[in-house]
Amino acid sequence: MSQPLPTAVLGRTGLRVTRLGYGAAHRKPMDDRQRDVILNAVLDAGINFIDTAISYGNSEELIARFIGHRRAEFFIATKGNVWTKQGITDSLHRSLRRLKADYVDVLQLHGPSVDECEKGDLVEALQEMRQQGVVRWIGVSTRLPDLPAYVRWGVFDVFQIPYSALERDHEDLLHDVAEAGAGILIRGGVALGEPGVGKGSPQQWAKFQEAGLDELRQEGESRTAFMVRFTLTHPHTHTNIAGTTDPGHLEENVKAVLRGPLPPDVYAEARRRLDGVGVKPASDA
Repeated sequence: MSQPLPTAVLGRTGLRVTRLGYGAAHRKPMDDRQRDVILNAVLDAGINFIDTAISYGNSEELIARFIGHRRAEFFIATKGNVWTKQGITDSLHRSLRRLKADYVDVLQLHGPSVDECEKGDLVEALQEMRQQGVVRWIGVSTRLPDLPAYVRWGVFDVFQIPYSALERDHEDLLHDVAEAGAGILIRGGVALGEPGVGKGSPQQWAKFQEAGLDELRQEGESRTAFMVRFTLTHPHTHTNIAGTTDPGHLEENVKAVLRGPLPPDVYAEARRRLDGVGVKPASDA
């Protein structure tokens, strides 16, 4: 892409990330050529934030193998899901070996409850790894009911939170996270893609039609592109992590971000219509 992607500062980390990130879960089977193509296409498009996890199969190895030589072009975030201090430490060092890296930019806890986090001394483990220099910033991938408590702790630099036009439970809580100075990574910003194109839930996507959002799309704009722009419009989202194995879908996502946020009147009307069909922030549910 000749036009650079817009960027935002990821909270107190100071990392300037592209508003579109890439989720490297690789749910769809691919051969090596396809993996090489999509990972390099991500960087060629100007995306500079890649999210992976030790539990995503061989995702970390693929990143090292196919774009490790371009490491200066992107930030890497990974996740661990073993809820003991020693376990999360060992998990990180396995990730470093797989990534062939000396450090990761962000290490996130992958969905523990508050109780699991406290019992496992997980925050202490992350803080020690940050002091050792193998992790630059620490975070948590979470949701309700644990999110408010984690925000109050004030220890996480980054939060990964599910949010889209079709999943608005955390919409108002994004303000609290931003007020705490943390960076905000959005997952599920396109609700896994429209059924038949992506792997989204037909029941969830039925709300798109029920709310009449098709009437708000620009001419030639797909439903997925509208979803990308809706997520981008929220004032407290820094990057929207979207995963795809299809270069065409990647290009569509990039073009949607380049088109920019929804016009204020369209955004307000979309939220009003979604409220009317029961897709609303948890505080209003």
